Amino acid sequence: MLFGSLLASYQNFWTTTEGEIEVDHYDYPDVWTSFAKDALMYVFLYAAIALIVILLAVGLFVRYKKPESLRNFTHTALTLAVGFAVTVIITMLSLEFFEMAEKEYIFDIVLWPAVVCVSLVVLGIAAVYIASLFSKKALRTAGIVAGSLAGASLIAVIVCLLVYFASGNAESNNGVEVTPTESLALYLCAVALIAVIVALAFVFGTKDKRGFDSKSISYAAVCIALSFALSYIAPIHMPQGGSVTIASLAPLMIYSYMFGTKKGVFAGAIYGLLQIIQDPWIIHPAQLFLDYPIAFSAIGLSGMFAHVKALDKAPQVQIALGGIVASVLRFVSHLFSGVFAFSYLAPDVDAWLYSLGYNATYVFPDIAIAIAVCVILFSSKAFMKQVRKYSASAKTAAVLSDKTDADEEAVSDASSPSAGASAQDSAAQIGTPVRK
Repeated sequence: MLFGSLLASYQNFWTTTEGEIEVDHYDYPDVWTSFAKDALMYVFLYAAIALIVILLAVGLFVRYKKPESLRNFTHTALTLAVGFAVTVIITMLSLEFFEMAEKEYIFDIVLWPAVVCVSLVVLGIAAVYIASLFSKKALRTAGIVAGSLAGASLIAVIVCLLVYFASGNAESNNGVEVTPTESLALYLCAVALIAVIVALAFVFGTKDKRGFDSKSISYAAVCIALSFALSYIAPIHMPQGGSVTIASLAPLMIYSYMFGTKKGVFAGAIYGLLQIIQDPWIIHPAQLFLDYPIAFSAIGLSGMFAHVKALDKAPQVQIALGGIVASVLRFVSHLFSGVFAFSYLAPDVDAWLYSLGYNATYVFPDIAIAIAVCVILFSSKAFMKQVRKYSASAKTAAVLSDKTDADEEAVSDASSPSAGASAQDSAAQIGTPVRK
């Protein structure tokens, strides 16, 4: 019934001319767009909960029944999670495009170059990861090609954005006019926040491993995909953008803790660019940066306390403190955007008070959920054992990784059927009696 209604609502429509614009009218627009998105969001929410419960139950069973198989199960569980995330992203993003097309929110000069840019970035990350499995020369070549294509597409997007903003359509489409004073304030705030985030990333990332390797690239792609998929599961939506999600920022926070703040900020910025496609509110160039790449790059600072020795025995406190600092910077970014770009929405209220109340309504609850999930995960010794392999400093990370792998191989060898026979043969050779 639901599928038939969706199909009918999409196929049956008529076109009218309003002025010089042709407008499509669907038989059941609420069914095809808003209702479909809301219904599928809850379907994916329940499916995600069921998947998490099943994977945790099976993981606990494997952990205590056959610990040597835990590593393989973790890889399988991660593959299932990524597959689920890709399904959510493709489905919900398709509905986003359908809704924007129906309501004429699609601005070809901006949207499609952005889609091409994001696609090239994603494909470039995949190509660099594959190349890293062969040789350093292949990795370097793939990195240069992928970086060049991504850079060229980004320049094209910036040019298209400048044309779009220069035409005045960005402000007229939203019924607002940004004054020169507000425009200057937006640029200054954007530059100041970029400087603060970059400075914190380098100060707290001095002990991070340098450069991207195959693992950091693959984990970045996985965490960005998981966060992007979870961002669609948002029971609370704000009228002028923003939402409270089901721990969508948790994967980015964990990635920052594992691989450091510099890589975390980079991953957060990529996630912010994806958010432009998901929930576009484009009024001003600096507002665009404040609400998307700058705001979410701040989440990459969540791992800033990972190397604080005084908190080594309390990783839950490390990730919680980092998440609080990251959320404050994200809030400040949205706050400046609201004051200087969206003040027209609050004509009878002080712009600072309006932006303060509006953004606090969803930013802090959203990060609180993510922090709570991270604290629960970081309370698991098995989870932290894996995380510590990557969160260690550059000098000790390789040692810890090798030691963990050796321990796992020893457990696997000891539990294999041939282990007992090997022990008996060795004992017989040196004349030692074997207990049975």
